[in-house]
Amino acid sequence: MIKVALAELRKLRRPTLSIPTLAIISGLSTFFTWWVFHSVDNGHNGQRGESISVATLSSPRGLAYGFTIMSFFLGMAAYSIFASQSANEYTLGTLRNLLVRQPSRIKLLVGKFLAMSAFAIVMISSAALASFITGYLMAGSAGVNTDSWFTSAGLSQFGKSYINIFISVIAFGTIGMAIGIILRSPISSLAIGLLWFVIVENILGGLIISTVKWLPGQNLMLVGDGGALSSTISYSHALGISALYLLALIALSGSLFKRRDVAS
Repeated sequence: MIKVALAELRKLRRPTLSIPTLAIISGLSTFFTWWVFHSVDNGHNGQRGESISVATLSSPRGLAYGFTIMSFFLGMAAYSIFASQSANEYTLGTLRNLLVRQPSRIKLLVGKFLAMSAFAIVMISSAALASFITGYLMAGSAGVNTDSWFTSAGLSQFGKSYINIFISVIAFGTIGMAIGIILRSPISSLAIGLLWFVIVENILGGLIISTVKWLPGQNLMLVGDGGALSSTISYSHALGISALYLLALIALSGSLFKRRDVAS
């Protein structure tokens, strides 16, 4: 299993994949954090529908404010990578060769998951670092006092945000991996997932508000934000619903991966 993970990491750290991905993630994190500090007290609203004020950014949660905006984008990046890497094994016909070297399909699956999760952690960390540096550099010009950022409360808040985003991102990635295994096509997996999470859920949630609490993407966004995006849906509810979706998809995709014939 460890050898499978190391082999998968060799593919993930290819310059053509790792460098553009981390550059885009860091760039987006930098931009969103810059936007947050640039929008202080000028009438713009933050991600929670609240006015972005100096007091908000000077509080302990100010250190993680820009970083939390990246939760959904990190989730979509993880979904895309997990889905494409899983489905590509079928499209390129490499799964058969992998199973020759590692006959245990579950070990192969877990090894690939661990490698992609490690890459997701690198993405999250790069976004966190870019947000921290940008926020610290922008704080002076925005009139934000950073003293509370480095207190135990500020660091604890940043740590909680990191953990929540990690859970959300890995969950999005797990869904992507499951869809990739079920559909066995990178293009179909990416198209269906992105259309559902980016378009369908937003339209459905806007038209029928009561559905929001049952939609997987909306609940994972709430988990990534620590439950602050909604005053009506609790963090525990979002976590529980997300877990149910994940268990169902893991059971279905795991069963198909274990039992389905590999012809090429």
